[in-house]
Formats: sequence, C-alpha cells, structure tokens
Amino acid sequence: MVMRSRLGGLCAAAVAVGLLAGCQVNQKTGERTLTGAAVGAAGGAAVGLITGNFVTKTLTGAAAGAAGGFVYDQIKKSQGGK
Repeated sequence: MVMRSRLGGLCAAAVAVGLLAGCQVNQKTGERTLTGAAVGAAGGAAVGLITGNFVTKTLTGAAAGAAGGFVYDQIKKSQGGK
C-alpha cells in the first residue's frame, strides 16, 4: 500500500514536470522559480533525512520553493524590477 502511494506521487510529479517543461517562461521567472525549487528541495531533503520520509519531504520542499520563487518573481516585476 505504501509503495503504491509513493509510486502515484512520483508519477504525478513526473507528469507535472512534463507539463511545465512545455510552457514558455520568461528567463528571469524561470531562474527564480528553479532556484526556489532547488533551495526548497535541499531544505526538504535535510528535514527528510532527520525525520524520515525523505522523498515526500524533498518533493514537498521543491514544490514550496518553486512557488516561493515564482511569487518572489511576481513581486519583483510589480515593483518595476526585471
């Protein structure tokens, strides 16, 4: 049962990455989102190593970091920065 839910989560993540890879994104937006995802994944991995459930926490951290990077980019754009 646990293996099946992990496999489903990994498949969902792979599909999401595939769909997002086809989108055309401003280079700066992409860089900030990717940086956020990398930092979030690293933080999630560290927490996962300490508390267990490494894969789930890494993916959750990456998703949260990507969202944070995207929001940061939108704030910078609204302030007139590029």
